Amino acid sequence: MTPEDFRRLALELPEAVENAHLGTPDFRVAGKIFATLSATRGTGVVKFIREQQEMLCAAEPELFSPVPDRWGQSGWTILQIAVADEAGLRNALLLAWRNVAPKRLRAAG
Repeated sequence: MTPEDFRRLALELPEAVENAHLGTPDFRVAGKIFATLSATRGTGVVKFIREQQEMLCAAEPELFSPVPDRWGQSGWTILQIAVADEAGLRNALLLAWRNVAPKRLRAAG
């Protein structure tokens, strides 16, 4: 997968929009960030809850790792885009989207 695949899949989610946070592309739903993209590093960052993060990082350490420091302690997780397949990337973005989307949208996603 590529950074453009990450962008495409993130924007396919209901009401997802691209914006920027500190000069980094981010993806939001209802004004809340669910993912960011660092095309130069070939990574994305997704918003998991702590239990999701722990499970996914343990199951697929080559794909997922916690963001260092307090961001990682809040569930923010680095995703190695080139390691992901389309289904895995789509599922990670959907999970992150659901973690921040309003209830009215979650049924659609």
